[in-house]
Amino acid sequence: MIESSKRTVLVKDPAGVGAVILAAGPSTRMGRPKQLLEFCGQSLLRRAASLALESGCQPVVVVTGANAAASRESLRGLDVREAENQQWESGIGSSVRVGIEAIVRLNPEAVAVVLMLCDQPFATRDIIAGLVRAHRETSCSIVASSYGNSYGVPALFSSIHFTELRALEGAAGAKQVIAKHLPKVHLLPFPEGVIDVDTPEDFARLQSKSPGS
Repeated sequence: MIESSKRTVLVKDPAGVGAVILAAGPSTRMGRPKQLLEFCGQSLLRRAASLALESGCQPVVVVTGANAAASRESLRGLDVREAENQQWESGIGSSVRVGIEAIVRLNPEAVAVVLMLCDQPFATRDIIAGLVRAHRETSCSIVASSYGNSYGVPALFSSIHFTELRALEGAAGAKQVIAKHLPKVHLLPFPEGVIDVDTPEDFARLQSKSPGS
């Protein structure tokens, strides 16, 4: 466990909603660990973990893999749990599985989990808290973000989908589960969700958008 820190919580009594942040990839296209790239004074990974905590999710699990030691160091002082994916090279499906298994182990009574990536820099605690609120208000078992002409994470999955998420393999991510149940999925607009950071060019554009640039 990484040390606790004080934080502002937007959603009181999240009723067993945890969060999993997927951060195990090797950042091959970036050429350096994108988890550690700084945006608005924080690494992308620390920023994502802080948002999950501030939104009221508990526990917050960070799935590491490639660059695990450096990722762990960047999270120092945050009340998160690390789950290292020893099979990160097999694809994102294994990281989803490791994250869900960690949530269930830490809280067997978890009613839902929010899946997040560390490279969506314009995610906010309001976006994450909004997924939880929508789940409560609509009773939809999946609440996902919509952006561009698509949809995906950040997304909330109720526990009835944990078995499906744990069965993902290879490059298949959570979007596959969303697509399977799409007619019953509640979508929340998150236009900036289309912006992620995969290449040096992506990061240069991101830096140009940061405050003070």
